[in-house]
Amino acid sequence: MSRIPGGGRDGARQLLKHYRALEPTDRDTLLAFGEFLASRGTGHRQEVSAPLEPVAMPRPRAESVVGAIKRLSRKYYMLDRSTMLNDTSSLMGAHVLQGRPAGEVIDELEDLFARYYAEYRAEKAAEKALEEV
Repeated sequence: MSRIPGGGRDGARQLLKHYRALEPTDRDTLLAFGEFLASRGTGHRQEVSAPLEPVAMPRPRAESVVGAIKRLSRKYYMLDRSTMLNDTSSLMGAHVLQGRPAGEVIDELEDLFARYYAEYRAEKAAEKALEEV
């Protein structure tokens, strides 16, 4: 696999060349994953003593892995997505590159986001305990 340079026109041209070579569904996946990567450092994290609660968003019957990542990112808006990037990318890769069924990957994504949310709540509880000392 060829390396896409970190910036400049050459990297953009090479990325566009790869994009054009993809099937339409793969193009959608690449775009959605690019959006996820671009947004990873711009979470809606707020510094407050009480933990923020997830937004109620039920899982749709028919959902793509990319759609699930987007939904879970909105649901758990308070989480720092950059810390979750490696785990999320691994699951996305298992689906796209290894052919794991979307349902299985989405189940694991749900568990992953819930686990990170539990860690977030524990950190907030520890911060609050320190404030009270």
